[in-house]
Parts: sequence; structure tokens; C-alpha cells
Amino acid sequence: MMITMEMNRVITFVKRPIGKPEKENFEFKEEEYPRIKNGEILLKTKYVSVDPYLRGRMKDADSFIEPFKLNEPLISMIIAEVVESKNDDYKNGEYIRGMLSWKQFQSHSGDGINKLMITDKDIPLSAYLGVLGLTGLTAYLALKKIGTPKKGETLLVSGAAGAVGSIAGQIGKLNGCRVVGIAGSDEKINHLIQDFGFDAGINYKSSKDMHREISEKCPNGVDIYFDNVGGEILDTVMQHINEFARIVNCGAISNYNKESVPKGMRLEGIFNEKRAKMQGFSVLDHTDEFTEAVEQLSEWIQENKLQYDETIRKGFDTIPSAFIEIFEGKNTGKMLVEI
Repeated sequence: MMITMEMNRVITFVKRPIGKPEKENFEFKEEEYPRIKNGEILLKTKYVSVDPYLRGRMKDADSFIEPFKLNEPLISMIIAEVVESKNDDYKNGEYIRGMLSWKQFQSHSGDGINKLMITDKDIPLSAYLGVLGLTGLTAYLALKKIGTPKKGETLLVSGAAGAVGSIAGQIGKLNGCRVVGIAGSDEKINHLIQDFGFDAGINYKSSKDMHREISEKCPNGVDIYFDNVGGEILDTVMQHINEFARIVNCGAISNYNKESVPKGMRLEGIFNEKRAKMQGFSVLDHTDEFTEAVEQLSEWIQENKLQYDETIRKGFDTIPSAFIEIFEGKNTGKMLVEI
């Protein structure tokens, strides 16, 4: 497709997926190159975050966040460069982060976005969508608000090689916990132990007995379960929780592509017996604590106490396929697209 300077590429949402998203759910379109008015800025997309929770917005169902509308551009967290400004609060060459449309260029009022204050040149721009973005903020604040890790406790993390899970596990270690990660390959398990300092790991895809594996890797039971996957793994973990355990319900990727509500164990008996707590978490409920959290995460990175992974695809055309790859387990850490 020929692109002229007067045209702009856009990715729209044209069909609600049945099961796993496919490329047919997305459509590339051209629209007029945006012209800004007084008070506006022109943004050039640099990095696009593709995240599992976007699958939930593709369903036409009530939720805490509005579903995507058909035949309109999709939206996710994006880092963009200000390339033209008619707004006194922004200058050309500055970088911003915000919930923006999947467009190469877009005009914006400047409201509801954040200017990036980059203080450490050794931290790449992409990190502000990952470890210093909603990913790192989710891991940090979910543990602080719900997990409340204490020295000597056992923290079990599912989706542990993913963007949030890998950070959550390391924060658990920084708080003195024994940390066990659940992931989908021996390579990922070795990576968690050797590079991120996890104490042990479980490959759920090759495991023939998850009950036995959890018992062996968590011999003192589970005090905190940081759940990113839900489903049968959650059911199994619940049989190993300790009294007053905290279950952080951060995600349920195992169920995102299912069209009917899956049936599982009745957990109320376990919750009652163990006096345990499970709580859902949305990082957007805690925006007033973002600054403090970013400062702490940045400090750990600079002190080499916190490591992070990124899987980066390149090119505007790769955004839909990068999103689909998340559900195929092809990412380690944060999945991003560099434009």
C-alpha cells in the first residue's frame, strides 16, 4: 500500500473474535494526515503496548472498562513523540505516554496524557511502557495493596515469565520471600531462576502432576498467590494455600478466549477454612501512587536489583500479530511494538 505524506495509517477493530483473536479481527485503513488546531499537539507513535487485557475489551460485555467499538481504532498505552505543538504545555521533541489510538500520527489536546521525565539515559524509552509503565506499576502496587509480602513467606506467581509476573516475583524476593514461578517451558523456568533470582519453578505444560509439583516447590505452603492466568492452575493452587493467604487476582489469560463461563472448583470452603483473601486488582484504581511507585522501581533498576525482559516487534504492520502472539506464549516479558 502506498503511503503519501498526506495520509495516515490506522488499525481498526472490525470483528469481535470467537476464541483466540485472528488477523481478520483487525483492518488497516488510511485516513487524512492530521492537522492540529490551537491548543493541540501532533503525536508520532514510537512504541505500542499490546496486553492480554485488551482481549476483554473486544467482548461486547459490561466491564470496568468500556468495550472496543467496531470499525473504530483500537486503543492501548502508547509512547509518542511530540512532532508539532500549538499547546504551550508541550514542546517539539518531548515524549508522552498515554492511552492512544493505534495510528501512526494523531492530534491530541494534551489532556489525560503524561509527559515522560526521563532522568536516567541508561533506561530505554521502551521501559516506560513496561517495568516503569503499567506493567511494573501493576506488579508493585498489587503486591503492596493485596499481597503484602513478609519476610519468610512463600510467593507463588503464575505467568511468571510474563511482563507482570517476572517483576512481581523479583519484588517478592526484595521483600524476603521464597518465590516460585509457574511458566510454560523449561527455558523460561531456567531464565526465572538464573536471571531473576526465583527460588524454583514449575513448567505447567510438561508437569504430569501439578499438585505434587506445588507441594515439592512450596513445602511450607503458599502465603501469597499472584495469579495472572486463572483456570485450573488457580484451582490447584488453592488446595495449597496457608491460613490467611492472599490471592492477587491480576489476570485470567487462560479464560480470555473462552466464549462461555468455565466451571471449576467451589472455593468458598477453602476460603472459609483458611480465612484467606482473594481480591481483583486494576492498576488504574491507584493512579495517585504512580509517582512513588515509579521512583522505587527506578531506584531498584539503577541499583541492579530489578531486571526485566522485553519482546519487541518492529513496524506498524506487526501490531495485530504481536497482540495475537501473547496468547501463543511467544513473548518473554513485556510485548511491545516499535514503530
